[in-house]
Amino acid sequence: MPQHFDAVVIGTGQGGSPLAVRLGKSGRKTAVIERGAFGGTCVNVGCTPTKSYVASARAAHVARHAAELGVQVSGTVSVDLAAVKARKDRIIGQSRDGVEKWLRGADNVTVFKGHARFTDAHTLSISGPDGAVTDEISADEIFINTGTRAVVPPLEGLERVRYYTNSNLLELTELPAHLVIVGGSYIALEFAQIFRRFGSQVTVLVRGERVLTREDADFAESVRKVLAREGVEFRFGVQPSRVEPHPHHENDVCIGFEQNVPALEASHLLFATGREPNTDDLGLAAAGIAVDRHGMIPVDGQLRTSVPGVWAIGDVNGRGAFTHTSYDDFQIVAANVIDGGSRSVDTRIMAYAVFVDPPLARVGMSEAEVRKDGRAALMATMPMSRVGRARERGETDGFMKVMVDAQSRQILGAAIHGIEGDEAIHTFIDTMTAGAAYPTLQFAMHVHPTVSELVPTLLDGLKKMV
Repeated sequence: MPQHFDAVVIGTGQGGSPLAVRLGKSGRKTAVIERGAFGGTCVNVGCTPTKSYVASARAAHVARHAAELGVQVSGTVSVDLAAVKARKDRIIGQSRDGVEKWLRGADNVTVFKGHARFTDAHTLSISGPDGAVTDEISADEIFINTGTRAVVPPLEGLERVRYYTNSNLLELTELPAHLVIVGGSYIALEFAQIFRRFGSQVTVLVRGERVLTREDADFAESVRKVLAREGVEFRFGVQPSRVEPHPHHENDVCIGFEQNVPALEASHLLFATGREPNTDDLGLAAAGIAVDRHGMIPVDGQLRTSVPGVWAIGDVNGRGAFTHTSYDDFQIVAANVIDGGSRSVDTRIMAYAVFVDPPLARVGMSEAEVRKDGRAALMATMPMSRVGRARERGETDGFMKVMVDAQSRQILGAAIHGIEGDEAIHTFIDTMTAGAAYPTLQFAMHVHPTVSELVPTLLDGLKKMV
């Protein structure tokens, strides 16, 4: 007979781990299952390692430009990638070990190491690396938090060359001579700037005519200009059709295109072309759990799947692809399942940042979305060169933008591409979450000299959108 639990959490990402601990604290006999590294994508191959690389890349960039601030740095600034990786590994190790220790020490929580598969709606088998089943458990409540993985397009010749995703690129100990990145979205641009600042030649291949297609065109162009100025090469309207080993240089790659586009040589090839859910090997069909055409698990506002007693949280449900959305999923489920509340993901105001330098941060609707919506609205923009903090730091790239409803005076959306924009955006997030009209923020007294102090001034410039 399967060992029975009150609740089971599959996966120890940013939603699963705190949920398992909260379930245990509530008195539920709880199991948590992890087949890989504790902490999920964010800790192991996502936010934590990449942002440690962003920090190293920024240090190199600042050192190279120190003379502009009157600081002399003698000699050539170079990057020791092995040392950068070692620092990253220490940070990851601390976080990963902390998550595992937290879970194993939590009240009423039993940790299983292995791969979970549904055998029916409320029963799971757990298998080891060899595929042999080691345990079988059942539960009244099951929470899926299995995350996503990088997509690798099925190019001709792929099996013959060395290539990378965001996961294994972080294992390099020597700098790429020429890194070619396929993709023009968030992950692609972060890695492009990181490795260009490290000293690699970087070429970004974009299928369309601009980067960051989910963002307003002016913000996308603002980001591109910064990266291009730093030496990142962009090629638009191209899509690789085949790859093959370089005939003369071991491990190098030749990338071929259609329509008589010349082939491109690279020492390293990175695919940043999207992510897909880890749902194909969970046995969801045996449980009767529906998935959409992308493999995501559809959920309702309370994150319930098509099967009673089963929830899906984090990237795997398609309702958000960020660490903070995963954690918010945990908070919603905990409020409803444990505390008897009625929170819904449907009322969540989406916010995120792209951690290029300077960052691009956004909350709510874009200008394009507001225009498509057709409502009467006001808009204001302001260059970062107006911000004292930016001028004092010598980093005036980018601008701010905000849209408000002309009738209700509610803030519809805002974005900042500029120094500390990832922090300043929270003035908008908090005001919107509180449901306050924009004068609440417009007439707030902010601290000088900061980036946030220019947000009220930005709102002073609201004009009718035309």
